Amino acid sequence: MGLFDLKHKKVLSIDISSVAVKTLELSKNGNGYQVESFAVVPLNQNLSTNPGNTDIIADAIKTALIQTHSKQKKAAVAVSGSAVITKVITLSSALNDAEIEEQILIEADQYVPYSLNEVNFDFEVQGLNTNNPEMIDVLFVASRRENVDDRVEALLKAGLKTRLVDVETFAIENAFSLLADVINSKQNKTVAILDIGATVTVLNVLHNGRFLYTNEQEFGGKQLIEELQTHLGLSYQDVYLQLNQAVLAAPYNAEVLTPFKQSMVRQTQRSLQFFISSSTTGVDCIVLAGGCASIQNIDKLIEETIETPVYIANPFMNMSLSPEINSKKLYSIAPAMMINCGLALRSLEL
Repeated sequence: MGLFDLKHKKVLSIDISSVAVKTLELSKNGNGYQVESFAVVPLNQNLSTNPGNTDIIADAIKTALIQTHSKQKKAAVAVSGSAVITKVITLSSALNDAEIEEQILIEADQYVPYSLNEVNFDFEVQGLNTNNPEMIDVLFVASRRENVDDRVEALLKAGLKTRLVDVETFAIENAFSLLADVINSKQNKTVAILDIGATVTVLNVLHNGRFLYTNEQEFGGKQLIEELQTHLGLSYQDVYLQLNQAVLAAPYNAEVLTPFKQSMVRQTQRSLQFFISSSTTGVDCIVLAGGCASIQNIDKLIEETIETPVYIANPFMNMSLSPEINSKKLYSIAPAMMINCGLALRSLEL
């Protein structure tokens, strides 16, 4: 199965992290989209200490399907960007699709440190090369077969057929169009989108709507969840849900949450400094995404410290909701649903 298997229609998008499984189903609604179902199911153990356990993932997906009453049997999933090799290859614009694929196969050995029999790979034509209009840029993507197979196996055990395997960073990029109200503002020419997940923080910077920079650092909310678990005496799943819904008891704000918020501010400063040191421009605003963006008032703290406008990502802001959707719950976890939205859009835009 290639990483860009696009010959399908609407799918159930599934985001698998080390701490939870999130599902989302969107449909077309005129020129926009409608949320049909969603679910967030914390895993019963941390996958970072037990990677590749497809039974744990499958059980969480089954729980999500029961909660949402979804009848969808086709699914889209993504692999981590750190598990993927990407390379832009420049080829002659005179080549047809078959010739491009043949040339990619010839050149792939230069970029993949494994036998091609051990990897899933695909390519996507990006357009004409900016320096030479007689050439095209082709994005080559490869991941070890086991990274893809584990996802496909987990979905199969949950009774789903995988129709699309994407890359998490590509899915997030695809979902950025849903934040147009912020990104396309005349005052926000350069936008930093900081996705702070369970274990990894990814910074993407856009300038005038085009991607300019990306960087990945090891930092996330897993440590906070474990600390709160100790203090609250709750299960991993309960702490995860309370954290995402911003309903943690106030006494723990000073003892646990406040130090972590300060760490988030320092991580934001560090990530931005990497960009600024390699660029001639600063950023006009920051958009926070990922599970940690739901921590209460974190946007205000970062904005006051860095003195840059900060917004919380809500990819659902311009979507309609089916009658069964709990809007308050959906919006509380919206920053963590960017990958799901990106995966769903890839199928609906075909």
